[in-house]
Amino acid sequence: MSPAARRRQPTEDTGRVRIPADVDRPDKLLAGLTARQLAILAVAAIALWAGYAATRHLVPPAAYGAVAVPFAAVAALLALGRMEGVPADRWVLAAWRQHRSPRRLVPAPEGVPAVPGFLAKAAGPHQPALPASLRLPLAGIDARGVVDLGPDGLAVICRASAVTFSLRTPGEQEALVAGFARFLSSLAEPVQVLVRAERLDVRPAIDALLDAAPGLPHLALERAARDHAAFLADLATSRALLRREVLVVLRQPAGQASAGGDGAGRLLRRAAEAVTALSAAGVSLSLLDGTDAASVLGRCLDPAGPPRPGTLTGSSTGVDGPVTLARRAPTTASFGDPSQEGATR
Repeated sequence: MSPAARRRQPTEDTGRVRIPADVDRPDKLLAGLTARQLAILAVAAIALWAGYAATRHLVPPAAYGAVAVPFAAVAALLALGRMEGVPADRWVLAAWRQHRSPRRLVPAPEGVPAVPGFLAKAAGPHQPALPASLRLPLAGIDARGVVDLGPDGLAVICRASAVTFSLRTPGEQEALVAGFARFLSSLAEPVQVLVRAERLDVRPAIDALLDAAPGLPHLALERAARDHAAFLADLATSRALLRREVLVVLRQPAGQASAGGDGAGRLLRRAAEAVTALSAAGVSLSLLDGTDAASVLGRCLDPAGPPRPGTLTGSSTGVDGPVTLARRAPTTASFGDPSQEGATR
């Protein structure tokens, strides 16, 4: 077939659609500027014009320009600048809030008591600032795994399996991308995909190998088990072992339904639909129950802390109390560099 005939042939439609990575970027209204940027520049321009109109008969234009130019530069920096990927005005606002917030936060649900009067008088004007209560956005977890976020609504946590995308054929990759795209297109409420790495404790695996070694049917198997336990012990002392966990968090805003009403049921139905939808993308999704969800949250809040016993409070129909987060040792482990494992895409 000649090159001209090949050019005339219609190209095969593979069904691949490019998904933009900036779907949450604000709309640009004028001259490539967003509404927030236009508002900052407009306020600065009005303030400069008003200042000039009020002082033009009192100060020379050059003197007013010496003051107006730095003010305009700061306004332009706030409107157009970005610091660490965050708009400059939001970054400055967050820095101001951080500066005004207490430096020490302590877990005190009942509140931080005031300083006794005699100590306050003795300290005088140099009295140190009291710590503030550390209030986590977590009111409780019920037995089904529904997390009550208080004023922020409800959430459920699902554990997802990784997908070795690069080892698939082009056709399989297109099928996985199409399945994941259908899942994204079906979303109507917030969803978070969290990939977290945590330290891996291989001591349970080493203890299990050493305990099972004497009962193996052959001496060579016992020797191999002990050698493997020694290898794991040397590996744990020579490098930091990590394991990777992929979590999918489905949220239900507080204004739609309460924990004791249909909100929890609707959230669980959404989780069941996500399990079915992501199976087409090769991802195995499992909903965490109350105990597993508490364990995950405990490891997120204290990744380096030791395992602690915990109790879960809450009924099967709704959240009715606080929860003590527990950190449990992992029951399954994968050894090796987590960066070499497949990633969910």
